[in-house]
Amino acid sequence: MDEKKVIKVLLLSTDEIVISEIVEVDALVGDPNCKLTKPYKIVGGDLHRWMQDYTDQSDMMISSEKIITLVDPSPLIMEKYSKVTS
Repeated sequence: MDEKKVIKVLLLSTDEIVISEIVEVDALVGDPNCKLTKPYKIVGGDLHRWMQDYTDQSDMMISSEKIITLVDPSPLIMEKYSKVTS
């Protein structure tokens, strides 16, 4: 069965804004419990691969406590994200 991708824009506690495919995973209390796939930081409407200076990974784990809010991407941001991730 093919699961539908959930792509959201996240405001992180670091004030970074990131767009990513996101999946909640089971984890022990205090462990990262959200998997971000192909996360991109949004800066002035442009997308930059998140943490690109530090890793080549495309999957990253984060604690949901670090996410202040998440929203659906605008059509323009979603179009940009689709282009950079395809």
